[in-house]
Amino acid sequence: MSARLSRPASQSPERPGFARWLGTTNDVTQTFLSAGGVPDLISMAGGLPAPELYRVEEIAALAQTVIRDHPAETLGYGPVEGLPDLREVLARRFSSADLRLTRDNVLVTSGGMQGLDLLGKVLVEDGGLIAGQSPTYMGALDAWRPRNPTFRKLDLEDPAFDAVGALAGARFAYTVPNFSNPTGRLVGLPLRQALVDAARATGTWLVEDDPYGQLHFDGAPLPRMIALSGGDSPGPVYDGPVVYMGTLSKELAPGLRIGWVVAAPAMIAALTAAKQGSDMCTSGVTQRVALAAIESGMVDRAQPAMVRLYRARRDALCAALAEHLSDRFVWEEPVGGMFVWAVARDPALDTDRLLPLAMQAGVCIAPSSVFDPAGQDRRAMRLNFTLNPPDRLAEGVRRLAAALRRL
Repeated sequence: MSARLSRPASQSPERPGFARWLGTTNDVTQTFLSAGGVPDLISMAGGLPAPELYRVEEIAALAQTVIRDHPAETLGYGPVEGLPDLREVLARRFSSADLRLTRDNVLVTSGGMQGLDLLGKVLVEDGGLIAGQSPTYMGALDAWRPRNPTFRKLDLEDPAFDAVGALAGARFAYTVPNFSNPTGRLVGLPLRQALVDAARATGTWLVEDDPYGQLHFDGAPLPRMIALSGGDSPGPVYDGPVVYMGTLSKELAPGLRIGWVVAAPAMIAALTAAKQGSDMCTSGVTQRVALAAIESGMVDRAQPAMVRLYRARRDALCAALAEHLSDRFVWEEPVGGMFVWAVARDPALDTDRLLPLAMQAGVCIAPSSVFDPAGQDRRAMRLNFTLNPPDRLAEGVRRLAAALRRL
């Protein structure tokens, strides 16, 4: 560049600033995902599976086989909506006598989080209204944050909860009925039916996010809301208001990044259009591995050992809480899933302030503020029990009790 055209660095034009929504994000997710790299830190913050359950050799053998047998599908680009064979298998997996699904009802996503992101893109204009189960999964809040939505809390614990009034006017209603993230609670059958009826009455899409449905420890599983809605479709293909989301992250391995959306064909078409501008297609390698894992029965075989291990770890965490923190917190023992939600007896206790002290004591938690769209709920914490063995869970609670004494 000639000297006449150059300018000193101090006079360089100012670069554009970053989008405003970035100023509203939380750094807790990044904190607890990176917590595994901190020596001797006991993380009870994330929703992480136990690594010892990963079926390493079986998955490695499947990966080798599918690449050799299906090189074009695994190493090339694939259909935006997912491999037809995998979509067919998923349609059969979730079909029932009252719920008729075909592959036109299924979109394969790059993990469950992508489904949430795409949902925001196709349904929420800037400032749009979302009705969300309260407290709400922080990943969902992060996915929709760029849309600058407004939130209406669905207090499903309120005996006077009015499902029709809660859903009316919302772009969609978001629920995690099986062992909710973060509370671990199970939404009962009458309330599930009320939500489905309200979606039918109001025309509001009802999102059923179900990453933990296979982690059922006690009692019989309840019917999915999409199955309760199956009668809404007189034709051969489901066309009802429920948008069902799932993932293999908790059933098999999160690194596969395989999730799905099951919904009316019009919703699947809209999500597919949004996905095209997101990642073009989900990995063909992991789609083929997932297909083989489901068809071979690997996913079903993995469930009993997973449930046994996680049930024992839930019991260990609850026992440690009873021994060390019962004077400071109350909680319900979950009948499945990955989390215990502990609420402080003292309304003034602030778990945002507790987090750095807990980290100094060698334990990581998820404070309740990140599960509140307004960030105002600071009285509770989410504790994960699936990642650590019982002795580590007990030590983590002891460290947490020490941090509480400092607070």
